[in-house]
Amino acid sequence: MLLELFKVSNNFSRDYRFTIGEQIKKETIEMMMCVYRANKSFEGRRGWLGTAREKIETIRVLLRILKDLKQVSLKKFISINEHIESVSKQLAYWENSLGGSTSK
Repeated sequence: MLLELFKVSNNFSRDYRFTIGEQIKKETIEMMMCVYRANKSFEGRRGWLGTAREKIETIRVLLRILKDLKQVSLKKFISINEHIESVSKQLAYWENSLGGSTSK
């Protein structure tokens, strides 16, 4: 997902590459770090997973904005959204396996 977002961001117009493009890349990296921290931390795992799920939803919204601004083709939007959905489901399953959910 991260690699695909980095590749597609090269094609954004200048106005969006340095604003929304940078934000979506930042959120994706932070989400990955939350997953890493959840994997390493037993006691704080639930909190890191909750934060990762918030990040993935932020990424989903930013991607939708980019699509609406015609910075991402429908084909790329669908492809990236499938990755987002996959990660979101994995996070939800992991969180549920801990015996509950912190989702809102």
